[in-house]
Amino acid sequence: MKTWLMVGLAGVLALAISGLGSAQATYPDGTELRLLQWSHFVPRYDDWFDTYAAEWGAANNVRVTVDHVNITEIAATMAAELDAGSGHSLIEATTSPAVFIANLHDLSDINAEAAQRFGEQHGFCQRNSYLPAADKYYGFVNTQVANAGIYDIALWTEAGYPNGPASWAELLEGGRAIYENTGVPVGIGLSPEPDSEMAVRSALWSFGGSVQDENGQVVLNSPQTIAAVEYLAQLQNEAMTAEVFGWGVPSNNQALIAGDVSFILNPASAYRSLQTVDEMAAAGIGFTAALAGPAAALTGTQALTFVIPKYVEGDELAVAKQFILDHTANYSDAHYYSELYNLPCFPAMVPQMADWLDDDPFGSQPADKLAAFQTVGEWSANLGYPGYNNPATAQIYSENILPNMVARVALGELSVADAVAQAHERIEAIFAHWRGLGMISG
Repeated sequence: MKTWLMVGLAGVLALAISGLGSAQATYPDGTELRLLQWSHFVPRYDDWFDTYAAEWGAANNVRVTVDHVNITEIAATMAAELDAGSGHSLIEATTSPAVFIANLHDLSDINAEAAQRFGEQHGFCQRNSYLPAADKYYGFVNTQVANAGIYDIALWTEAGYPNGPASWAELLEGGRAIYENTGVPVGIGLSPEPDSEMAVRSALWSFGGSVQDENGQVVLNSPQTIAAVEYLAQLQNEAMTAEVFGWGVPSNNQALIAGDVSFILNPASAYRSLQTVDEMAAAGIGFTAALAGPAAALTGTQALTFVIPKYVEGDELAVAKQFILDHTANYSDAHYYSELYNLPCFPAMVPQMADWLDDDPFGSQPADKLAAFQTVGEWSANLGYPGYNNPATAQIYSENILPNMVARVALGELSVADAVAQAHERIEAIFAHWRGLGMISG
């Protein structure tokens, strides 16, 4: 592995810090910061983060505790703590926390501070933390996690696509040929879990459909949505197995590592896991940017969102805000120790990113295997695309409405028209609820 010069905590603490969180060098004795983090798919990141947090606490006279839970437990744990009015000081949400906005601190102050200190933020990240109807930042996003296409080079080369599929049409054509000739299916989930949620949205947007328009009006039931659902049902019927209806969070990672699929949509973590198991097999894996559809080439992308519950007050609140800003200032290390999985929302804070993606410090063969992520800002989209994420789009995600809609068509339980109409009706009700609470404009 190559050696790279990292900023490190000492460099971060030496940076000139102005504004929020800088009024005092250290905090009063007994000040605590309790962090709730998901257990990262790249273990190296958790090792780095826990050490960073401990050293940061020592430098600021703060007792820092970091609790890691499975990614599927974050939302439930957060909901329970908000309902109880006590718990962690700072939570990194892995799905949109917009539904909890009434119980979260407005973080407009540190978002403004970050813009001054760190430069321009990707619009994707801002749209996952700001709610226009409330004129409030309910969170702070410094990380995006993009789902690229990950494919078996040998299988796709044999099918005539040495660089993998570039479009949804090629995914169907090549994936079907591979399945018919080798029995190895495409691996895109159609179940109630996060990767399926993002895969369905990727196809929906690329075909020109969406849940809402840029003004927060529900537009799901459209010819574009019907075409996307018909496509996904055909892809499942002709190039996938029934296993995708029951997939969980790790399923596509496990299938890739086992060599059981020809293509998945996933962040770099699936590939990193394979590297640790079989370097030769990992060398046979390729990456594509978002697949192109009739209307666009977009992929579902997760925002990792720091939130501070309203029960956090006083020095604890100040500490939580300072930690967020200092963590962002140290983002070169965060990106590096996530093995390039965590992509920065403030690109200026990771000037090495282009070099790392072109010359992977973690031993990819070839070294530029992850170069597709160079253009992630051009093909990543948020849950609320083409508008802002909001409590309604977050609830739709949590109810798994979109993958269930597609699954019922693929299983032959409903016609595409009926499945889309039923999903549209439920989504209209969700939007009406949140619009009535003043959380969605229009």
